[in-house]
Amino acid sequence: MVGDDLRRIDWNIFGRLDRLFLKLFMEEEDLSLHIVVDASESMATGEPEKFIFAQKAAAALAYIGLVNMNRVAVTAIGGNEAEDADPGAIPTIRNLRGRRRLSEVGSFLTSLDPVGKMRFDAACKRIALSRQGKGVMVVLSDFFFKEGYDQGLRYLVGRGYDIVLIQVLSPQEVEPPIGGDLRLRDVEDADITEVTISAPLLKRYKANLTAYCDQLRDFCARREMVLLTMQSDTPIETLLLDYLRRRGVLR
Repeated sequence: MVGDDLRRIDWNIFGRLDRLFLKLFMEEEDLSLHIVVDASESMATGEPEKFIFAQKAAAALAYIGLVNMNRVAVTAIGGNEAEDADPGAIPTIRNLRGRRRLSEVGSFLTSLDPVGKMRFDAACKRIALSRQGKGVMVVLSDFFFKEGYDQGLRYLVGRGYDIVLIQVLSPQEVEPPIGGDLRLRDVEDADITEVTISAPLLKRYKANLTAYCDQLRDFCARREMVLLTMQSDTPIETLLLDYLRRRGVLR
């Protein structure tokens, strides 16, 4: 129903059955919503830009949490993460409650600049060490990491959160509008690859992308995490309203 609390969605059941159910509690708990935004340079690509989609989605989710008087935190991960860094060094705003704090979320999100590369595993380890309470953690990222995503996500499991991953892909990543001889540069580490784009190569690329996303989905399902894969041209209203309404949560 309209006004239903985001924290009461049972994400574990949704991951198994693809249906949204609300948890019923005998008494209120002080649960939190922790939103993690990937601010590495790969998110600054695409049209519309993936990072802008992530910013808008994070702001909308934070609003839902704040108006329902949940405790909200927003963390940005990006740059060169050091293994021995202080968890407090990750840009974070936390312990926000009430709609009056929405301006702080907006200021924080608009201050972010997606630059540099990121060690996802190190960033997740630091987040896990600094987590507070129980609730829902939403991670917005393309999940394209050379070192992989598995170790980072393992750090987040069992920390008292229901984990929801929103994988953001650009339309150009899903259907590359390119052809011919190209020099491709990795935006995060500047690696150069020369390729000739042909129909067979594009077919193989799409198959590899599908396999990668399927592997991520299977990884999450085995650990009772929920994965949503969205394109950056998806309206935020579709993500938060139409998508949920089709499954009977919002009427």
